[in-house]
Amino acid sequence: MVQDAVPAAQILEYFRDGFEHTAWRLETRREYAADQGTEEYQQFLQGVMPPLDDGGPWFTNARAQTADGRRIERVRLVDEPPTDNQRYLLATTPSNLAAGEDIRYLHRSTAAALNLAGEGDFWLFDSRVLARFNWDDADRRMELTTDPEQVLRACQVRDATWHYAVPYGDFIGRVPSPM
Repeated sequence: MVQDAVPAAQILEYFRDGFEHTAWRLETRREYAADQGTEEYQQFLQGVMPPLDDGGPWFTNARAQTADGRRIERVRLVDEPPTDNQRYLLATTPSNLAAGEDIRYLHRSTAAALNLAGEGDFWLFDSRVLARFNWDDADRRMELTTDPEQVLRACQVRDATWHYAVPYGDFIGRVPSPM
């Protein structure tokens, strides 16, 4: 059983050679400092739509992984109305989709009614390795585990949220413009 704490930036290694079939993410936070610290985010807040990003390292690797038949999927919880950061993620989702990711959305109120809103952010790799982010840690570490109980719970959360989540193309038509 792996139980380790590593820098959150190390998650990128899992996307190069750490999973065979699926990488699945639950995004529950209302705000992400990594987004808010960018010039692009600040421009977005001033009404400038983010450009399609197809050349960055994340997107290049995601395209390569999905071209090899691997799946990268996410469910993002969204408030009503969406926070500025959630609107930003809605505006930048086309870049992720162009790289082959499948991103779906679920209102936080629906997740709460299903007892799924308090699960925290995590990545689940091949239904075997769970990477939980510890956003309160000043070093932004993530905890990796293969503990069967924790992995099983993450699989249950994945299955339930995926069932109720709405694909981006459908969801974006139901919310006010991200801008």
